[in-house]
Amino acid sequence: MQAGKPILYSYFRSSCSWRVRIALALKGIDYETIPVNLIKDQGQQFSEEFQALNPMKQVPALKIDGITISQSNLSVLKQVGQENQLAWAQKVIHTGFNALEQILRNTAGKYCVGDEVSMADLCLVPQVANAERFKVDLTPYPTISRINKTLLALEAFQVSHPCRQPDTPPELRA
Repeated sequence: MQAGKPILYSYFRSSCSWRVRIALALKGIDYETIPVNLIKDQGQQFSEEFQALNPMKQVPALKIDGITISQSNLSVLKQVGQENQLAWAQKVIHTGFNALEQILRNTAGKYCVGDEVSMADLCLVPQVANAERFKVDLTPYPTISRINKTLLALEAFQVSHPCRQPDTPPELRA
């Protein structure tokens, strides 16, 4: 095994990659980012070079001490098809947020579970960004919206934001 600086293979807009960036920032772990553009060149994740690193051909892929860990969900959107993505995403997000809003009524403090940042918070913020991207009305979800706003004020969530990544297109930068 090799020791050294972790390497995150990431796409700026990937919610899965964002969760990893938040976790690394919260833990104060310095890492190198290698952008993998999921659109350019018919998807750089399908290149032989990336496939050798991650046979799943997905981002994020986090290489630590010679070991690569990966997970993603872009493949689901591709299976739905371009013409159905908006309606499908809105339906799935509404279903999840309807349940989550009820759960948060019992668990929320400053964040999703009390007053300490938890894994639930790392998942919430990227999913709210997905909801905004897919034009989901967040009015029915006041607890989700409040927690999201509170979390976005934290440095770890700001530095990991998709609009601040090295591969973010200029028109989408903060």
